[in-house]
Amino acid sequence: MPDVRRKIDVKGIVQGVGFRPFVYNLAISMGLSGSVLNNRLGVSIEIQGSETACREFLRALEENAPPTARIAQVNVADIPAVPGECGFKILHSDADGDGITLVSPDNDVCPDCLREMLDPADRRYRYPFINCTHCGPRYTIIRQTPYDRPFTSMANFKMCPDCQKEYDDPADRRFHAQPNACPVCGPALTLYDAEWKTAPSSDPIADVARLLGEGRLIAIKGIGGYHFACDAANEDAVEELRRRKLRKEKPFAVMSASVDDVRGYARVGPLEEKFLLSREKPITLLRRIPGRAVCDGIAPGLHEYGVFLPYTPVHHLLFASGAPTTLVMTSGNIADEPIVFDEAEMRGRLCGIADYHLTHNRPIVWRCDDSIVRVADGKPAFPRRSRGYVPSPVFLEKKLSPMLACGGDLKNVFCLANGETVFPGPHIGDLVNAEANRSFRESIAHFQRMFRILPERVAVDMHPGYFSSNYGRSLGLPVVEVQHHHAHIASVMAEHRLAGEVIGVALDGTGYGTDGTVWGGEVMVCGFSRFERRGYFPPLKLPGGDKAAKEPWRTAVAVLYEIFGEDLFDLHPKFVQAVGETKVKNVAAMLEADVNCPISNAAGRWFDAVSSILLIGHANSFEGQSPILLEGMADASVEKEFTFGIGADGMLEFENMMRELVCMAETQAGRIKGASMFHNTVARAIAESCSRVSHERGLKEVCLGGGVFQNLYLLERTLKLLREAGFTVYLPKQLPINDGGLALGQIAIAQGIGVE
Repeated sequence: MPDVRRKIDVKGIVQGVGFRPFVYNLAISMGLSGSVLNNRLGVSIEIQGSETACREFLRALEENAPPTARIAQVNVADIPAVPGECGFKILHSDADGDGITLVSPDNDVCPDCLREMLDPADRRYRYPFINCTHCGPRYTIIRQTPYDRPFTSMANFKMCPDCQKEYDDPADRRFHAQPNACPVCGPALTLYDAEWKTAPSSDPIADVARLLGEGRLIAIKGIGGYHFACDAANEDAVEELRRRKLRKEKPFAVMSASVDDVRGYARVGPLEEKFLLSREKPITLLRRIPGRAVCDGIAPGLHEYGVFLPYTPVHHLLFASGAPTTLVMTSGNIADEPIVFDEAEMRGRLCGIADYHLTHNRPIVWRCDDSIVRVADGKPAFPRRSRGYVPSPVFLEKKLSPMLACGGDLKNVFCLANGETVFPGPHIGDLVNAEANRSFRESIAHFQRMFRILPERVAVDMHPGYFSSNYGRSLGLPVVEVQHHHAHIASVMAEHRLAGEVIGVALDGTGYGTDGTVWGGEVMVCGFSRFERRGYFPPLKLPGGDKAAKEPWRTAVAVLYEIFGEDLFDLHPKFVQAVGETKVKNVAAMLEADVNCPISNAAGRWFDAVSSILLIGHANSFEGQSPILLEGMADASVEKEFTFGIGADGMLEFENMMRELVCMAETQAGRIKGASMFHNTVARAIAESCSRVSHERGLKEVCLGGGVFQNLYLLERTLKLLREAGFTVYLPKQLPINDGGLALGQIAIAQGIGVE
């Protein structure tokens, strides 16, 4: 039979993952001729040979693709055969044309490269920039697509003859590996002292490993930005890093050399181990084992550590060179600013934090902070989705017009959408300062350049004062304003491709309501086009406005004063003493005069108030600190609940619970019981509110959203009660349940479409 010829267009994450070498070797093994190249849409292939071989090629193409590839779509067309064609070729990339090329996230060092790097006989022995088609930097070195060396920050590093030979050899693991390099031709490390003067060193890695063991603070340039590192067992070093970094109590992430080292101070289950060892290498939240291996200053008073394993050659080499087996490895920034990725910025704003700086001359094109993952309901959940996952997209049911969604002002993540694809951006953080605002604007511009998306519309949170929303409004494009909690639920609906209406429960710390007040404890009936508020947490006053989020004792005073009036001084003297009588009296006067006391029904503020009433946490030096301490106090063996009510309009009534909590605050045992019963009661109130709505509307699907559901104790109790009541419950799969998922919900509402 005559040869057939097929044109195959592959869309997905198929650039920078060894896909063209895979296609080349697959075609050669099957005796096919033709070609493969990168283009604006992904990878374009032409194969020619027998019908049987072509069918087998297509099967193997999808079943045996490289492990870091993600095929979204394969289109096949018959085209005329080319008489006399011989061999299979990799052609130069086609950078022209329309469409979107998907970009691979940054990858961990693969086992083959790791083995070579630690082999004294290998030419890349101890080379800290080793990589191949299966591993190494991708997103953070790409300036534009298609993914070819001239379009990356490796463009100025000309390959030596040995590296070029590998790059050109189809049988080599580095065939068309764009960041391919070696000590002769590639990037190099430099060690600087605190004043950015070159520190003489014949082996910077070995010197830094020694300095870390001596208690020094080191800035290390990684893949997506700088980290500050120190010995996690050295209390003095950890406290000095806190002082210099202006990070009073917020926990530090720690990096250990191996899973066995992690087991020395944290509980590692099978799924947590899978996260730790995955190619994405996220920070994984693990239950701490007190008093073991790391100092208490890592996560003061908290019950979890954020832990990850080495994911760059530099990390692996540090541990192999004798660095302490567990290191603080925290983002290179000050307080709440974005991670620094540019050396000039590190030399300027962050000068004086580190004793030494280990840096290199391969530019980072754009910042990408570490991702955070945890186990929730037996599945992965993302408090933060960034390095290792960005810029992987979510795929749509049908095509959309180009659109930008700006997200919110806390835990900001924007989204760009076009055609069948939504690209969630990297974690930017809270837009509370000029650096974060600049990062937000420039990150959007970078994504627009990289994916060549020019938005025709913009979706924003309806809050009139959000920086993100006002940026979107300033673009001169048609604007869709989306209610905050509607977006939370729509994001979950979109991920699960839910149609029609669902019951949505959105619990967080703040969100602008349609009545102009602060919402955050919502039970709603939601579709993509509309929502109804069917239940809500009781409103409370926030003395001092935004100060109440930083100082939970203020909200506690508001709750106690509402119930007891001036008697609170006699009925809860330990609280008054802990906070300070003058401060309590001043806030009581504000409440009495109703001065600067905005109304909020946010669930997060209720958790703040209860934490303070139970004498557990009176201040938040980082977001959610007091509620996290409250969760840590709860005992899962306590099954009891407080009594509560639900008003005719769906408002929950918590007065009786607050009265009992005041009595329980007298003893440590009472505080443990009170914290447990409070969580149990909130879970029961959610379940009964959903049952009430279900009885009225006949709905049996519930979507949960909002940062309060990062509280695992509350989440697990809520899921159990809802499922026992016959509900099917949905949580986010790919994006955070907190405000990091808002932008996808904004797009889903603006477009009225689900995703897969």
